[in-house]
Amino acid sequence: MAETPNSQIKEVNISQEMRTSFLDYAMSVIVSRALPDVRDGLKPVHRRILYAMHDLGIHADKPYKKSARIVGDVIGKYHPHGDVAVYETMVRMAQDFNYRYMLVDGHGNFGSVDGDSAAAMRYTESRMSKISMELLRDINKDTIDYQDNYDGEEKEPVVLPSRFPNLLVNGTSGIAVGMATNIPPHQLGEVIEGVLALSHDPDITTLELMEIIPGPDFPTGGIILGRNGIRKAYETGRGSITLRAKVEIEQKSNGKETIIVHEIPYQVNKAKLIERIAELVREKKIEGITDLRDESDRRGMRIVIEVRKDANANVILNNLYKLTAMQTSFGINNLALVNGHPRVLSLKQLLVHYLDHQKVVIRRRTEFELRKAEARAHILEGLRVALDNLDAVINLIRNSATTDIAREGLMTQFNLSEKQAQAILDMRLQRLTGLEREKIEEEYQGLVKLIAELKGILADEEKLLDIIREELLEIKGRFNDKRRTEIAAGGIENIDDEDLIPRENIVITLTHNGYIKRLPVSTYRAQKRGGRGIQGMGTHDDDFVEHLMTTSTHDTILFFTNKGKVYRSKGYEIPEFSRTAKGIPIVNLLEIDKDEWINAIIPVEEFVDDWFLFFTTKEGVSKRSPLSSFANIRNNGLIAVNLREGDELISVRLTDGSKQIIIGTKKGMLIRFPEDDVRSMGRTATGVKGITLDADDEVVGMEVLEDDNDILIVTKKGYGKRTPASEYRIQGRGGKGIKTCHVTEKNGELVSVRTVTGEEDLMLITTGGVLIRIDVASISRTGRNTQGVKLISLRENENEFVATAAKVEKEEDGESTEGEHGIGEVLGESSESNDGDNTAENLDDLGSADEE
Repeated sequence: MAETPNSQIKEVNISQEMRTSFLDYAMSVIVSRALPDVRDGLKPVHRRILYAMHDLGIHADKPYKKSARIVGDVIGKYHPHGDVAVYETMVRMAQDFNYRYMLVDGHGNFGSVDGDSAAAMRYTESRMSKISMELLRDINKDTIDYQDNYDGEEKEPVVLPSRFPNLLVNGTSGIAVGMATNIPPHQLGEVIEGVLALSHDPDITTLELMEIIPGPDFPTGGIILGRNGIRKAYETGRGSITLRAKVEIEQKSNGKETIIVHEIPYQVNKAKLIERIAELVREKKIEGITDLRDESDRRGMRIVIEVRKDANANVILNNLYKLTAMQTSFGINNLALVNGHPRVLSLKQLLVHYLDHQKVVIRRRTEFELRKAEARAHILEGLRVALDNLDAVINLIRNSATTDIAREGLMTQFNLSEKQAQAILDMRLQRLTGLEREKIEEEYQGLVKLIAELKGILADEEKLLDIIREELLEIKGRFNDKRRTEIAAGGIENIDDEDLIPRENIVITLTHNGYIKRLPVSTYRAQKRGGRGIQGMGTHDDDFVEHLMTTSTHDTILFFTNKGKVYRSKGYEIPEFSRTAKGIPIVNLLEIDKDEWINAIIPVEEFVDDWFLFFTTKEGVSKRSPLSSFANIRNNGLIAVNLREGDELISVRLTDGSKQIIIGTKKGMLIRFPEDDVRSMGRTATGVKGITLDADDEVVGMEVLEDDNDILIVTKKGYGKRTPASEYRIQGRGGKGIKTCHVTEKNGELVSVRTVTGEEDLMLITTGGVLIRIDVASISRTGRNTQGVKLISLRENENEFVATAAKVEKEEDGESTEGEHGIGEVLGESSESNDGDNTAENLDDLGSADEE
């Protein structure tokens, strides 16, 4: 650094100057504005507001004063910033939906949970709340240090005595430079009990503390899902918890359901939440809501969501959790100032620092009271001397020319201090009565006892802790209330949300237009083949069910798309709907592209290394990849197979590496080969040829063949048959295969190829949305080059065809019942004459010659 001759201008390095200036600014923001002190849980502005109110005498038992007067005193004496910022801070301290225990008692309009702003400071009035008085209790007993204010003309407290652990009780949030704090509020009684437990056992663990302080307690109530996030935050100082609105579903007499929201997550704007729900209903992202009302009043919150009679309230509620602020996350970051430095603290560390602060406060208060007691005892000792030598004292004072001579005489003759001598000179004559003399002696003996007790406290930390415990329990007795936030898990172990979901068998359906739903597998009852079936779902436009599978709520569902990508979801994450509801758009569940659709769904219970996924595309390309390659899938999916231009993924099956594969085409060809003919490949590989196709042919199905399997085919016009697997010889992969069905105008091209044992049921779904459940054992077992028997009657005048077929577990009762639409015709005859006999009319047996 160089100076010019006149010493008026200094040359500085601008880079160094910027670095120094920014660091100064950053530390100023961190220490003086944005972060709370770990001891009292207050930022400077909160501390200055409370101290200004205390200084003005606006206590909880005094009349309210205009908020503008308080704000003026704060910015005039302690906080040289904008009045609006100070007033907004004071408003938050008076809002019961922001502070768990309000520190300011507001009178007037202080805003609402709907986001309404408070009235201007000239209209509202404020005073300290009763509990905020505890933050400043004993402040005049030398319990804390003071510092100069911004202009050096006033003194302000560095920290408040904080007789309850305010940092945890009310929490705080703030953004500094390069760091932020977000500490949730807690229930007063629980936190105090946590401090007491720590005072008894300094080696207490976080898990033991969590038995006392189970988690945050928000002023707006709500539900915390799981304890993992709480435990992580309490152990490390950082974590995230999920908050959910507290609701109940009311059943009306007419069968309609109503969702009632009583509590919403912390810091959620109720008006914006209702507006968001209405927006989703208008955009048809959530369907089934018929009315939305806010019936909240001074008695509490009540948001009413009326549900359409044929809609499932639980499904709508599940979508509301996913798409609105009825479920939010709260990121915990326990950052606070410790000795002027920002530190991320665990739950135990927060309690330790608070307890250490209370030790300092009680020790300093005890020392203050000891000094005061000793000073008073010193005076009383002098008065006792004077009373014991009353005649000599009176004679000395009477014969002294001046007060100074009398004081010196008393000090010399009776060996008194200057204060004692002055106290004797100031003593009124009424103190010379016998009663007054007894009071002096009684007071002195009381002080002697008090001094001994105070010295005992200072000499024994356990006595100091007893005082802290006693006073904390006294505060708990006055201000404790019930916990508001529910924690939806018991104990303190690692409990995943999945553990709260019941394990049950379900059916998952996915339509051609991308609507997905789940429902219990018991929804459908078995029917004889040829029946009309029951309405499996509500259809609209040209939509129809394209995929149907059975699985468990706890299984992982892998979704494979025509583009060769794979997505994942848990069974319970798929919303449950009624039998006739169409479900929700799968784009609300998976992040698939607009020109992408699901072509295969695989349930996986566990991702093990020695299992494989076998892929087949429309052009006959096959690939085999380890199942473990698909254990970790991002929300936006992964590439499962690298497709050639113009090709699509048709089918995916789970194998153990030792099976045989069959691939069927729409023209009735089928090939059978060992799966190890296709070597194991990486996840993004293209694959090898599985079957050779004619120019106008394409693959419609691929299955894994077991030893006892029959091969079941279903055609477009509702025909089907079972053929023993032994009729299909094993070939090498890549051949053309052999004929599995005689395709005619009557039965139509193949739409499905499945392997069956006869111990299952078959579900058929038509393009009209009709579903029928058939006992596979009732389907005729015939040669491979035959036409088959009619499985379902179609509405030919409405151009209805079979869309897909799926295997499901057999009904336990084994009963066959008629569908809602009655028994249909089979090959133009009544149901009585068609019960599965292998007649020529049923089979149209045209021979069984191989077609290579």
